[in-house]
Amino acid sequence: MRAFRNGIYAVVSLTRHPRDKMLTRGRHKMSNGYFFEDLHIGQTATLSKTITEANINMYSAISLDTNPIHIDEELARQSRFGGRIAHGMLPAGLISALLSTQLPGPETIYLRQSLAFKAPVRIGHTVKAIVEITDLNLSRKSATLCTRCMVKEDVVIDGEAVVLVPTRI
Repeated sequence: MRAFRNGIYAVVSLTRHPRDKMLTRGRHKMSNGYFFEDLHIGQTATLSKTITEANINMYSAISLDTNPIHIDEELARQSRFGGRIAHGMLPAGLISALLSTQLPGPETIYLRQSLAFKAPVRIGHTVKAIVEITDLNLSRKSATLCTRCMVKEDVVIDGEAVVLVPTRI
């Protein structure tokens, strides 16, 4: 399934069992995601976004990270990167968006996230975030996911997330 909203492409594997129809858990209704009971190892989802100058400027303002490597082209040209680069946490935020909106989906709670930044992301790059379930912990109702961000065929961020997943019960 592929959707386009607010400049973001989202692709979800066809192996999902989404809460497309509003499901009720107690008094709370949920949609667009999975309960723990619906997850399986190997399940994946992706989300893509093209990074713009406006994204970088807004992220700088919100995060208070005004490192010139992100916002000053002249100074950045003299750096090891030869020009401006996006804040590392900007594309990493796509992983968070993916976990909280698609897989597992709404009501997912982060417990842990590791990130290894492998290559810079630049204005105009389209970043594709990918998550894949690698382990399910029945007693904690948690999932471990391989998390990755790609620009074309290059891995720019590699990591692992552990999240709590909502249950039907």
